[in-house]
Amino acid sequence: IDIPLKPLVAGEKVVLNNVFFEVDKFELKEESKVELNKLVAFLKNNPTLAIELGGHTDNTGIKQKNFELSNNRAKSVWQFLISNGIEATRLTYKGYGDTQPVADNKTEAGRKLNRRTEFKVVKL
Repeated sequence: IDIPLKPLVAGEKVVLNNVFFEVDKFELKEESKVELNKLVAFLKNNPTLAIELGGHTDNTGIKQKNFELSNNRAKSVWQFLISNGIEATRLTYKGYGDTQPVADNKTEAGRKLNRRTEFKVVKL
């Protein structure tokens, strides 16, 4: 089977689709560890790569609370990676709240897409 791969580019963002949190919480759910362990392996196989972890929310609720929640969620992923052997110097994190939507917030399906954790390649 041929699987097309594309090279990483600085500035590129990758959504971590299977990172889960309870509503209004920032502790990682157990089922998130499968996806995050893949990211740990990826980072270990690419030792020069540096990333920024980004937390995002939809536009419901209080803006400041959403910024804090998104920041704490990104920090939880950052802590997981460090606790699994990734050097902190290769990682940063930031909460963006609802400032970078990828879908319309008028529908539940759109809001669900906007509630995400992703990483951005900072250095190759």
